Amino acid sequence: MNYGIIRKILGIMLIFEAIFMIPSFLISMYYNQEDKYAFLICITLNLIIGYIMYKLNVKKNVIKIKEGLAIATFGWILISIFGALPFVLSKSIPSFIDAIFETVSGFITTGATIINDVEKLPKGILFWRSFTHWIGGMGILVFTVALLPMVGVGGFQIFKAESPGPTADRFVPRIKDTAKLLYITYLSLTIIQIVLLLIGGMNLFEAIIHTFGTVGTGGFSTRNQSIGAYNSVYIHIVISIFMILSGINFSLYYSVFKGKWKEVLKNEELRLYLGIIFVSVILISLGLKMNTQKSIGVSLRDALFQVSSIITTTGYATDDFDLWPSFCKSILFMLMFVGGCAGSTAGGIKGIRILVLLKIIKRDIQKIFHPRAMIPIKNGEKIIKEETISAITSFFILYFLIFVISTIIISLEGINLESAASAVAATLGNIGPGFGMVGPTRTFVFFNPFSKILLSLLMLLGRLELFTIIALISPKGWRNEI
Repeated sequence: MNYGIIRKILGIMLIFEAIFMIPSFLISMYYNQEDKYAFLICITLNLIIGYIMYKLNVKKNVIKIKEGLAIATFGWILISIFGALPFVLSKSIPSFIDAIFETVSGFITTGATIINDVEKLPKGILFWRSFTHWIGGMGILVFTVALLPMVGVGGFQIFKAESPGPTADRFVPRIKDTAKLLYITYLSLTIIQIVLLLIGGMNLFEAIIHTFGTVGTGGFSTRNQSIGAYNSVYIHIVISIFMILSGINFSLYYSVFKGKWKEVLKNEELRLYLGIIFVSVILISLGLKMNTQKSIGVSLRDALFQVSSIITTTGYATDDFDLWPSFCKSILFMLMFVGGCAGSTAGGIKGIRILVLLKIIKRDIQKIFHPRAMIPIKNGEKIIKEETISAITSFFILYFLIFVISTIIISLEGINLESAASAVAATLGNIGPGFGMVGPTRTFVFFNPFSKILLSLLMLLGRLELFTIIALISPKGWRNEI
């Protein structure tokens, strides 16, 4: 293990985090609020520690698989610990464990919160809380990878360990150019949505905050009622559309830019993703119309927003969906496991894995009638390797094993099964709110410290898609150089 290069990259990440705190500090200065001192201390601390870690001697500027796994895992942990300090020092969240939970939820783009009244938070803290979504959405590691060649280090192993999805493909030859194109797309979506929300009547501060939560698929809001505080069909529709856009594989936007429309339209994962959204919206709309006093128009609007929010793991809400009919809640619960497309800012299992699983089932049924047939599984025209298929199958088994075990552990708190299961699904899938005691109008503050640490770990496992952390802590991985 090359500890020197790990320390160096983690130092760079702390320096970047200090830079990312500057806008929050400036906002605190502008509004002359007490949290400005917390940010000043944290910026200074990050810069000093980050610079020391960066400048210490490194024998080899080489990153192998093991180093990539370590950087991806410890990088998220480190920036969460240092990112929690503004909450603690400003006394917005006095408990360090609560602050860690809130910060992990922000950076991992989960949106689960322990704060009962966000409207009382200082402006700088509110900005930092949501800015963590934007930083974490595309990944501070992806940002780091884009700049690593400047210090003579290649970053594909980091990109591979951190990227969401069963594979980490570059769509241009150099990995730093891939990272830059991802951020250009990300920034473009951000600017466009901010402008559209301003047109809809939001002030600039809240338009920025809610855009961070949308394109980062995080879900933190400045309002206790989330997006439901805005009685505007226009705002609801704009955010719904951008949640859906943020759940699409960002490489497809590059294909659109290059004029490869047929390639985009034939993308099977995209078609599955949009198909699930369409069917879910129709079914929930009918469920709401038949079992509530909502009109068909309101039912369609609420269904579109909540389906978009859950499948993209954003977690915003315009209505208390915990009060919806069981039929509608069941569909939303299933969507918690689906997630967006691979290569997007969304969490969850990802559409490509579900697509491959369906094809595996189809192949196994065909083999009942043709046992000797060699039936390859394809994604479009590309044959999927058997090792990838095996990894996807293992992922499903591991994902649901972790879900079941964690639900049992959380239920030891004495909460009902609906609350325990949805709390685990919402954190492991990086969604945010669940049902029951963790519904959209409630918070996670009532959990004991152990449960909050466990749920924070689940968020991290979900963001790094299980295998990154598990491979890192595997004893065999540490004995053998990989």
